[in-house]
Amino acid sequence: MAQYNYKVMDKNGKPKKGTVEAVSEDKAREKLKSEGFIVQEIKEQGSGKKGGGKKVKDQDLAVFCKQFGAVLNAGVTIIQALEMMSEQLDNKTLQRAIREAQGYVQKGGTLADAFRLNPKVFPPIFINMVAAGEISGSLETSFDRLTTHFENSNKLKSKVKGAMTYPIVILVVVIAVVVVLLVGVVPTFADMFEDLGSELPKPTQMLVNFSSFLQHHGIVLALVIAAIVFALVQYGKTNTGAQLYSSIAIKAPLFGNLTIKSAAATFARTLSTLMGSGVPLMDAIEQVAKMQNNKIIREGLLDAKVQVAKGVPLSKPIRDMEIFPPMLSQMTKIGEETGNIEDMMDKVADYYEMEVNNATDALTAMMEPIIIVVMGVTVGSIVLAIYSPMLSMYDAIDNY
Repeated sequence: MAQYNYKVMDKNGKPKKGTVEAVSEDKAREKLKSEGFIVQEIKEQGSGKKGGGKKVKDQDLAVFCKQFGAVLNAGVTIIQALEMMSEQLDNKTLQRAIREAQGYVQKGGTLADAFRLNPKVFPPIFINMVAAGEISGSLETSFDRLTTHFENSNKLKSKVKGAMTYPIVILVVVIAVVVVLLVGVVPTFADMFEDLGSELPKPTQMLVNFSSFLQHHGIVLALVIAAIVFALVQYGKTNTGAQLYSSIAIKAPLFGNLTIKSAAATFARTLSTLMGSGVPLMDAIEQVAKMQNNKIIREGLLDAKVQVAKGVPLSKPIRDMEIFPPMLSQMTKIGEETGNIEDMMDKVADYYEMEVNNATDALTAMMEPIIIVVMGVTVGSIVLAIYSPMLSMYDAIDNY
């Protein structure tokens, strides 16, 4: 039997960690649930050192799900379909994982368990929906839903990533221009000012001093900046740092609204996809929580799972989080009252994905003039500091 490390919550909502022995992860999960625990995380000891592989992009998973579902619809057996996919796909990591899955199924294992061999390649939502499809006998439908899910997820992530990357790229360009001016242009004028022997205006003298510092200690400054960035990244991996960064991401001007709407879209789309495939609500909420990068939102959804386990409607803890827009909890409540929460979440996902598109377009349009002004002021200040002594000198000559 294997040993599994777990994180659970008891009936009172108190967290607990420990180790359980079982023949498989599913059996370990069932054992913990039978003892009245709500399973938050379970992982085989040493699993982080093997059986992982690199993460595969949503776009690659969407292509695989679409092709695999089409092959199954054509009447091809699962083993033959896996063999075909391993030969057709371009992603090497995905190819290797599919070959491992094929070997596992040939030995009599289930398709879902075969995909569990590579948890970094196949995310929990993928495995759970395949398992639900196998149990219900609707595997083709599960892959159709997964195709839609990963295609939408890829579009959403690409849009948000583009909005976040744009100002960073421009900022790097501005810094590069400033460094070139300070290191390549200012020293030439500094030598000329020194030959003239005249006293420089304070802004110009500060610029010359900073230029000299960069020439002689630029590497040291770069190392200090790199150390600070590294420290900030490592701090973000701690609980306190992740909590702080998550709070900033939610409340930050311009970007906070985008973060919240993106999380709402992911919540609605994933919940709709899982429940539409027959995954129980409790498991669906857990998977939705794990897909959230923001620690505050993730922990809020895990707490929502605890509340739902106690009989509280999902709409209430979603509202009590006070993070998501009111519409999300209201539509969730309507879905609960009508007994059709998956269709309601599908409509909500469409709405918030459109909102994310609009927010990213608005953010990009807003950032462009701000960046142009910042770049103009920065470069203009440097040019003005360089030429002001020369203009003063020309004025003195004219007066003489």
